[in-house]
Amino acid sequence: MSRYAILSDIHGNLFALNEVIKDFDDIDHIILLGDLIDYGMQSNEVVESIKDNLSSKIICNIWGNHEKAILKEDFNHFSSQRGVDSAKFTKSQLNDDSLDYLNNELIQEGKYEFDLDGKKVLAIHGSLNDYYWKSIFPDELNGDYSDFDIVLSGHSHYPHVFQKFYEADDEEMRNKKSVLFINPGSVGQPRNHNPNAQYAILDSESMSVELKSIKYPVDKAMDLYDGSIDDFYRKRLEKGI
Repeated sequence: MSRYAILSDIHGNLFALNEVIKDFDDIDHIILLGDLIDYGMQSNEVVESIKDNLSSKIICNIWGNHEKAILKEDFNHFSSQRGVDSAKFTKSQLNDDSLDYLNNELIQEGKYEFDLDGKKVLAIHGSLNDYYWKSIFPDELNGDYSDFDIVLSGHSHYPHVFQKFYEADDEEMRNKKSVLFINPGSVGQPRNHNPNAQYAILDSESMSVELKSIKYPVDKAMDLYDGSIDDFYRKRLEKGI
């Protein structure tokens, strides 16, 4: 049995990622749920750090909506012009090594199914209703996940852990099928009013989940913004909004 670190929505924030990596304790495998890049000022540095420090343990690494938008140059789904402007700026800054890694080492479908110590897992950036742009929430699942034992998702930047019990033809299990939903929150752009870097650890032996919240030098990340994108993305880091 193993311990899995689950990370999502790093968003070009190397300071946050560095502190998360330092916090790792006896991690066997790493799962990345998309949006490594954009919003933050260090997308290239984040990709380089993942390549140099995490690659040997990564078992899942999927595109998020920002990888899809930027690498496919499809900016039509952003809800604001500042989001479009940020994505285009990030596109202009990505170096050849980053582009090669994002295009060739990540799973472009935005979802990935795999076995985790005998459990059937769905890793998805958004939801089954929209792999990239629509989130899973406890009160709005946006899809039928009854085929899976564990569902890992990102995109919302709001951490959660909950179970849903689907009806099933299984008398031994009292005609219920349990599905565990995990969203680790955002490493680099949290929006749950907690500015700390957030990720999750799943212990497959005990089936316990720990939602982690790690302090990092927010002020240093904010100092990197130079007016190239809307100041909203700098200011939101301070309060985690």
